[in-house]
Amino acid sequence: MRADNPITRAEDDALGRSKPARSFAEQVLALDATGGIVVGVLGPWGSGKTSLINLAQGHLKESGVAVLEFNPWMFSGTDQLVQAFFIELSAQLKLRKDFAEIGKLIEDYGETFSGLGWLPLIGPWIERWRILAKVFARLLQTKKKGIRASLITVREALAKLDKPVVVIVDDIDRLSTAEIRDVFKLVRLTANFPNVIYLLAFDRSRVEQALSEQGVPGRDYLEKILQIGIDLPTVPEHILSSQICQAIDSAIAKVENPGYFDQDRWSDVFAEIVRPLIRNMRDVRRYAAGIHGTVRDLGGQIALVDVLALEAVRVFLPDVFTSIHSAIDGLTNTSKYSPKEQIEFLIKVSGKRDELVRNLVRQLFPAGERHLGGSNFGPEWKKQWLRERRVAHEDVLRLYLERIVGEGLQAFSYAETAWAKMADQTALANYLHSLPIEVLQDVVSSLEAYEEHFAPEHVVPATVVLLNLQSRILERQRGFFDVHPRTTVRRVVYRLLSSLKGHQAVEMAVRDILPQVKSLSSKIDLIAHVGYRNDVGHKLVSEAMAKSFEKEWRADVRAASEEFLAHEPDLLITFLITKRDTEPGEAALIIPNSPGVTRAVLSSARTETRSQSYGSRAVSRTPCLSWESLIDVYGDESTLRDRIQALKVSQPENMGDLISLADKYLTGYRPNAFDDE
Repeated sequence: MRADNPITRAEDDALGRSKPARSFAEQVLALDATGGIVVGVLGPWGSGKTSLINLAQGHLKESGVAVLEFNPWMFSGTDQLVQAFFIELSAQLKLRKDFAEIGKLIEDYGETFSGLGWLPLIGPWIERWRILAKVFARLLQTKKKGIRASLITVREALAKLDKPVVVIVDDIDRLSTAEIRDVFKLVRLTANFPNVIYLLAFDRSRVEQALSEQGVPGRDYLEKILQIGIDLPTVPEHILSSQICQAIDSAIAKVENPGYFDQDRWSDVFAEIVRPLIRNMRDVRRYAAGIHGTVRDLGGQIALVDVLALEAVRVFLPDVFTSIHSAIDGLTNTSKYSPKEQIEFLIKVSGKRDELVRNLVRQLFPAGERHLGGSNFGPEWKKQWLRERRVAHEDVLRLYLERIVGEGLQAFSYAETAWAKMADQTALANYLHSLPIEVLQDVVSSLEAYEEHFAPEHVVPATVVLLNLQSRILERQRGFFDVHPRTTVRRVVYRLLSSLKGHQAVEMAVRDILPQVKSLSSKIDLIAHVGYRNDVGHKLVSEAMAKSFEKEWRADVRAASEEFLAHEPDLLITFLITKRDTEPGEAALIIPNSPGVTRAVLSSARTETRSQSYGSRAVSRTPCLSWESLIDVYGDESTLRDRIQALKVSQPENMGDLISLADKYLTGYRPNAFDDE
């Protein structure tokens, strides 16, 4: 699936906009720009204004026209906006040899506005500032001399051009009201430059609303600035419908089991629910992005037609979707006591889309039809709905809602935000650390939904963050059947690294990642994962490089300070691997005789057996130590005893049951054979 971005190439044009774009470019080139001109490309959000301009740019550039782009999102306030505008335009012009001189002149002209950005330029704004005229008269007089001279020079240079310069200012309608006004002040200030054509892309209604003030309609003001307004052509109905179907196919193409698809039901569901909710190509992409993760997560357990319908409601009617959970009984109960008021509330929440919600009930929830004057379905229908895995059955609907709206949806929502930050290491780390510890593992697991979109720029920052997050996830108490946090992290890390092509690319990434990973245990997790260890390694690097990584890691363990080791989260495993894998010629591992290190080793050796009685939800937990591994690390029980005694003498705080548990083992206690350390 393609992200929600405008197209830039004709081969990506799914709406047949290439021909109108060429025609638009030719129309722009035919304009008399000797006195400057402003062209508006008008259309609602998501209608494809940017895509049209991108396609037109190619034709403009082929004609030798200089095309400059200015992004007002990067600046705020008139003063900064005016100065940034001239700096940006001059910088882009100076990159071209044939426009370098003009670029320098525009830069000089822009510098004369330093400190004058506050000056109101048009309409009712002037009235507000008349009382300040005397205060700034002298300053203005001095500045105006420089402005006039620079302006004349710039205008003369631009007038000599044999082809116009096109300046594109896009997404104006996404700015705040004050920022929209600032942009149009700026355009008004410079609109009469010879051979300069402005292409302004915006939603007319939004901009007119922002420009309206004190009895002056925004439309009147806009008409004074725009010489030409071009409305974006409407996407033909059959093309948009075709694009929706193609996007659905693409979204679920690689899902192993998307669920049973009933073509007969789909025709009505598409026409009455999905299609009416989608207005443009941006909506198409939003919808496709939403269904991909959901269909994959459900694993074919729910009829695909139902999922596609409910996902359209989730994306475009979130208030209705949220209310479905409280209407489960009314939607699925086949008895005459089914609560009609739940359906009435659902329709009320829908507002102007009430007919669409009625269609939703008719198409997906036959039991609810009785509340709309339709047929009555008896309890015998429930078996069929269950066999067909339709949400008409309460259990199936609850499965869908609890996986999406409940904890699963919350984790997926967090993961959506995390995914957007995966290329920014700092932002991703800050965001994940801000989440409750209880949801972290589920959020990390949900990132697998974006596996197909993992890109090289995600690999290093995301892997570093996830490996450093392991110790925090480990702090959460796990349930009886919970997947171990390390397994969750390893799965996502593996998918990230697998997105790279070839051993060399992975080796380079691992080289970048290892120095940024904080714990030794997380480092060996990564090294083992890409290497050749039995039951662990995925052979993503060469065997020689895997051995090199392991050898360097063992050297890091031996060189680590006592203070560093004392804070290592999984020190026992770290020492065990180092000791067992040490090769001939390497120095022996010497474990520091430090209470802090001993404490860290014992803490990482503490485990627990978990058991659950038949018919009971309670999980019984019994603490234990990996005693044999401790002896293996220290060489013998006598040395281990001495280290534990030294730890006790140091009188450490917050040890919990660790000392008493160690004493218990020292007196000969061992768990029975049925306990699992």
